Amino acid sequence: MRKPLAIQMLLAPILLLSGCKFDVLAPAGDVAAQQRDLLLISTGLMLLIIVPVMGLTLFFAWKYREGNDKARYAPEWGHSTKLELVIWSAPLLIVICLGALTWVGTHLLDPYRPLSRPAGSTAVQEPPLRVEVVALDWKWLFIYPDQGVAAVNDLAVPVNRQVEFTLTSANVMNAFYIPAMAGMIYAMPAMETKLHGVFNVKGDFQGLSSHYSGAGFSGMRFKAHAVDGPDFDAWIARAKASGQTLDRARYLTLAAPSQNEKPAFFASVEPDLYDRVVNLCVAEGKMCMSEMAALDAKGGTGLAGAYNIAALTYDRGPGVAAWQGAPFMVAQICSPAEAARKFARAPLPSTAADMSPLMGHGLAKPTGWLSLPPKLSIAQTRPAAPSDL
Repeated sequence: MRKPLAIQMLLAPILLLSGCKFDVLAPAGDVAAQQRDLLLISTGLMLLIIVPVMGLTLFFAWKYREGNDKARYAPEWGHSTKLELVIWSAPLLIVICLGALTWVGTHLLDPYRPLSRPAGSTAVQEPPLRVEVVALDWKWLFIYPDQGVAAVNDLAVPVNRQVEFTLTSANVMNAFYIPAMAGMIYAMPAMETKLHGVFNVKGDFQGLSSHYSGAGFSGMRFKAHAVDGPDFDAWIARAKASGQTLDRARYLTLAAPSQNEKPAFFASVEPDLYDRVVNLCVAEGKMCMSEMAALDAKGGTGLAGAYNIAALTYDRGPGVAAWQGAPFMVAQICSPAEAARKFARAPLPSTAADMSPLMGHGLAKPTGWLSLPPKLSIAQTRPAAPSDL
């Protein structure tokens, strides 16, 4: 009785794995299939060394066991050129093969690179389906810019049609992953990444966040539906029938942390919403990051930049702010005439500030056209206070 029980206990973990679905080894798309092949070939090449080493380790342990008096004892043996040649040449050849295979494979499977071969052997080549992806806490937002719809935790794409994902995050870094379709790609705030993939088989597949991102991470999953053309059109019609509009105010509500969100659909999307998410300016009154970068590229915002910095308030105690007032931000650069009217009403302090360039330890002051006057009155540089606007 003990032997069958022991066998059952050994088989129990295998039975528990019988319900698992190995999407990585059973892909439904061309990109995922190439990644699987790369994984299997690399594993096979490494096993050419691993299996003999493990086998020889067991063989030597058995042959030179304490009770084997027939084992040859050669205490003076020290070197074998033939053995050294085998030991070093075989791993070196395998490393060279792995390096070449990895270099070629990773360039062909670059997620930013559009698919270079037909998505399906009988498929009609169409322009890629564009999908804008936003990682929220803790859910996924999918925006279809060409169809004008959006969905939460639900994704549908036509089979045999290339999909171009453009991804960002509203908060922390996340990892977008549909194992049966393509590899994992990061979604990061204030940045944009891309992923190209395709489904060649119809079905419903699992999508998920593959890296931990907080309390609701385990429920940050969605269904990816690979459907034919009519079913995709029906999915788009279902989204349009929801009657919901995804504008900036609705997005800010949606971006609030929540867990295990059920799929939701939006019939229309504000045209520049995704660009505002990337540029961190969805909320009213915020300057977009791209606009700020353009201003910095032209030499900075000048007085407006000083206005932004001087008016910041902090929670580290009184007297830190340049002047009292609620925190605010520059949303737009005013015209010279408007600036003159604002500055004319600004109170002029009697103190002066050293506006010379900052210097590192031991560095001399800049000279020539790089230098600034050593002293500038705040009255010459400071814009109006909030109360003067």
